[in-house]
Amino acid sequence: MRRFLMAALCGLGLAGCDVPARVGAPGQMGQTVPGTGMTVGEAARSFADVVAAVEPVAEAECRARAPRVNCDYLIQVDADRSAPANAFQSLDSAGRPVITFTVALIASAENADELAFVMSHEAAHHIREHLARQRRNAEAGAVVFAGLATLTGGTTADVATAQRLGAAVGARSYSKEFELEADELGTVIAVRAGYNPLIGAGFFTKIPDPGDKFLGTHPPNGDRLAVVRRTAAQLGFN
Repeated sequence: MRRFLMAALCGLGLAGCDVPARVGAPGQMGQTVPGTGMTVGEAARSFADVVAAVEPVAEAECRARAPRVNCDYLIQVDADRSAPANAFQSLDSAGRPVITFTVALIASAENADELAFVMSHEAAHHIREHLARQRRNAEAGAVVFAGLATLTGGTTADVATAQRLGAAVGARSYSKEFELEADELGTVIAVRAGYNPLIGAGFFTKIPDPGDKFLGTHPPNGDRLAVVRRTAAQLGFN
């Protein structure tokens, strides 16, 4: 718990994040986080509380649904305070799942339910193995496009370009489905962690609606909200 709180404090701009002993320097906890009425201390405590509640539930769901993967989540805050609002899931060199929040996203959340929903959504990406599935799709797209370029008499440069294009198309092919899958499972995790996913999904109102663009990476916000509402209702959460 303390390491998560310290990470949140560091990400929210406290001095000395490279030296834990300096975390919580006098006067900084009362500073207001830009874009929110919360102080640094309030925002850090809210984030730490969400991590403490969501991480064990996400880990339990991971072990039950994807026993072959590493389920020991690391939740961290991006050290770059200028990074735009974002949260994403990645893997470290050992295959450990990492969920990274930027300071701007933490500051933009209006309540703990929104933070919990975003964290649950990112945790769900790992459980559904979306990174591995995306990589396989990219590889398949590269092979298909390169093959087509070869059959049509393309040069070595043409084939290389086709591979890159195919990989990009392949990686995006099912990205909308992946987001909806993560919204569905993320709703389950958020509910089981004690948060309201209907309030949490209000975070969608903060991001531009991508509509239904061809090869867009995210589905329309309306579709995402519908998945959350349907899943919450199935869980008896209204």
